[in-house]
Amino acid sequence: MTLLSVENLTLEFDTDEGRITAVDDVSFEIAPGEVMGIVGESGSGKSVTAKSLMKLNPGNSVYSQRSRITLMLEDGPVDVLSLKSARELQVVRGGAISMIFQEPMASFAPAITIGDQMVEQLQLHRKMTKKAARDLSVEMLERVGISEAGKRFDQYAFELSGGMRQRAMIAMALSTSPKLLIADEPTTALDVTIQAQVIDLMKDLVAEYGMGIVFITHDLGVIAQTADHVAVMYLGRMVEHGPVRDVINHPAHPYTRGLLAALPDLEHLDAPLTPVPGDIPSPLERPSGCVFHTRCPIAKRGRCDVEVPAMTALEATIASNHSAACLALNDPHWMG
Repeated sequence: MTLLSVENLTLEFDTDEGRITAVDDVSFEIAPGEVMGIVGESGSGKSVTAKSLMKLNPGNSVYSQRSRITLMLEDGPVDVLSLKSARELQVVRGGAISMIFQEPMASFAPAITIGDQMVEQLQLHRKMTKKAARDLSVEMLERVGISEAGKRFDQYAFELSGGMRQRAMIAMALSTSPKLLIADEPTTALDVTIQAQVIDLMKDLVAEYGMGIVFITHDLGVIAQTADHVAVMYLGRMVEHGPVRDVINHPAHPYTRGLLAALPDLEHLDAPLTPVPGDIPSPLERPSGCVFHTRCPIAKRGRCDVEVPAMTALEATIASNHSAACLALNDPHWMG
C-alpha cells in the first residue's frame, strides 16, 4: 500500500535573474510505516522537495504540468498540487502531514506561548477540548525529553535554549499524529543523547501509528540508523535510490561514494578525510548533461556533459529496487 506518491516532480522559481530549476524530475513512493531518508549537500533540493509535499514553497514557484503528488487517505486520494484555498490546504498543512523545520525560531510565534500554539493546532486538526489538548501537549513535551514540561508549556520560544526549542517543535509536529511526518534536519541542534532519544521516539511513533516519515539530513550515520530507504539528491536531481543498507554498503553513483568517503573512519582516526572535490554549482549555472559531471572523478567529456543519465536498476540488486543515474553503470569498458 502506498501512502504518498511523487511522480516527475519538477519545480522552478521565477527570479530577477530568470527562471531557475530547483527540483528536476524527482519520483518516489512512501508506504505507511516507512522511513525514507533524503541526503545531499546544501543546495541539492532536499528541503524544496519536502516543502512541495505541503505546497509550502513561495509564490514564485512553478510546478511542471507532469508533476504529481498524491496522498492516500481513508477518504480517498488527495491531489496535493491541485489544492488552492487555505481550507483545502489544511489537510496537508498540519493535518495528515506535519513538518519539523530546520530552524525552530521560524516555527513559533514569539508573542504566543509554546503551549497556546500547541493547543491551537490540536483544536484545529483533532477537534479536542482545551484540557485534552493541554494534557496531550504536556505529554508530548515530556516524551521528547523536556524537563518540567508543565512549566515549559507556559513559556515563550525565546525563553528556551536552542536545543529545547528544537525538541518543542518536534513535540508540536508529532502531537497531531500525522499520517506523514517530514523531518528537515530535526536533530541538528541536539546533543548526541537527546538526538538518540528523538530518533527512538520517531521509531516508536512509526510502530505505534504506522506513519510514514521523510527524513532529511546531511548525516548518513543518522540515516543508517533511521531510514528504510534513502534517496541521494544533487542539484535538484535524484542520483541514487534504494534500501539504505544497499546504498551505504554498495554505493553505485560517484556522488554517493564521495559522500561516504568524506565521513570520518573511527577505526582509522589518522586517515585523512576525502571531501567531494569542488563546490555544488549555482542553479543559475546548471551544468548540461549529468549535473554532477563538473565534480565527478570518472566523467567523460563528450558524454557526461551532453547526455542526461536515466535512473537505472542495478543488475546485482534489481530485486531490492536499488537504482542510480550514471552513464558508467553496467558499462565494463567505461574506465578503459
